[in-house]
Amino acid sequence: MIEVQSLTMQYGSFVALSGISFEAREREVLGLLGPNGAGKTTAMRILTTYLYPTSGTAKISGLDIIKNADEVRRQIGYLPETAPLYPDMRVDEYLFFVGQARGLEGKRLQDRMAWVREACSLKSVWKHTVSELSKGYRQRTGLAQALIHDPKVLILDEPTSGLDPLQIIGIRKLIRELARDKTIIFSTHILQEVEAVADRIVIINEGRIVAAGTHKELEMKARAQGETRPELKLEDIFIALLLPGGQSGVTAGAEGRS
Repeated sequence: MIEVQSLTMQYGSFVALSGISFEAREREVLGLLGPNGAGKTTAMRILTTYLYPTSGTAKISGLDIIKNADEVRRQIGYLPETAPLYPDMRVDEYLFFVGQARGLEGKRLQDRMAWVREACSLKSVWKHTVSELSKGYRQRTGLAQALIHDPKVLILDEPTSGLDPLQIIGIRKLIRELARDKTIIFSTHILQEVEAVADRIVIINEGRIVAAGTHKELEMKARAQGETRPELKLEDIFIALLLPGGQSGVTAGAEGRS
């Protein structure tokens, strides 16, 4: 469903991505995990055609992100780290506007608005202006705009940012439900999010893929690099793969630009 092939992104002399390749299969949740500045957000912006890579490419549903950019945009729903909201619009007005921009109209638009209102738990703020919303409700509204057109592929950058524990559980559940008929890529710096939601994990650091696979496969790679503890949490695996020898210097849960 998503094939990333040798993506490289340079800003002058700075290399944000260096020939990365990975795939996300149909109806799979792929977690993109890495420390701050690893290149996660750059990769997601390229996949959504927001940025064009220096070299390499990717395909979404068989469509090249460079040659078929308009068609790719129709296939995807995207929630960037900062939700793209208009503070002076009401929640319902904003989602109606986004739905129309996505080509929805009539009963189809009304049905999708009703669905995202319930799925994203927006009923209590449906008639509120965006400027009145808490950060958590803004995040939910951003997720609703990514889902309004029922995309085949969902790309989420830090989807639980700003949510309280109960809201996080709700979004995790929603992501798992959506994966029944969608391919989902999400980036996060929170190890617990990857453990709770992802079918497979891609670990990226300094613009390069360090490892990719299921939790079990990553554990095997960590042991191949010398990790001997009988039980390994994802945090242990993460540190072992990024810092062979286990010398801590990466704060896996630290927030910041990625």
